[in-house]
Amino acid sequence: MLTLEKVRYGDGGFSLEADLSLAPGRRVAIIGPSGAGKSTLLDLIAGFRRPEEGRVLWQGRDITDTAPDRRPVAMLFQENNLFPHLDLARNLGLALRPEGGRLWADERREVERALDRVGLKGYANRKPGALSGGQQSRAALARVLLQARPIIALDEPFAALGPALKGEMLELVRGVAGELGALVLMVSHDPEDAKRFADEVVLVDAGVAAAPVATRRLFADPPEALRRYLGS
Repeated sequence: MLTLEKVRYGDGGFSLEADLSLAPGRRVAIIGPSGAGKSTLLDLIAGFRRPEEGRVLWQGRDITDTAPDRRPVAMLFQENNLFPHLDLARNLGLALRPEGGRLWADERREVERALDRVGLKGYANRKPGALSGGQQSRAALARVLLQARPIIALDEPFAALGPALKGEMLELVRGVAGELGALVLMVSHDPEDAKRFADEVVLVDAGVAAAPVATRRLFADPPEALRRYLGS
């Protein structure tokens, strides 16, 4: 269980509060107006920001002060964070050897299997600049697969993709997360993404990240904050 226990974060005039729990293996969409704190919530979970108050716990263990690289979280950003001067084998190899260095033969095979899993078989020697946006997203997802962490955090990684390609990527994430048994947290501005992908939704509005609600139930009877966001 991922728990944000009476968490409060502030930065100038901005503040965010969260007191909620999310179960392993669930797919959770994080939605709300721009500037509400959706990405900040992910940063608090991943360790890129530290709360002023409260604790972040994973399976009962306090990880509030744990460095990002030692947390059980794999992040997938909109920019994909692939190093342009490295080929995909070396980019993905950083998931196995964060310090860099030459991959062993068995590690190279792991990288190739991950690329194959996301539809990039034979692409290990290509650099990110030679790939389309969708292929770069697939490569970044392959790296998440290699990291094999129990929480996958997605900060609008597919926002620049067209609807059909975005749908394909969401299905890929669903499959990868299922293989890992991972909790998926997906920030999105598109309510249709939440309906298509998520078991539950966390609504972030007016400085509060609400407790998760089943997706179908939330959209069938939206609270006032969600009605304002949807414009209905």
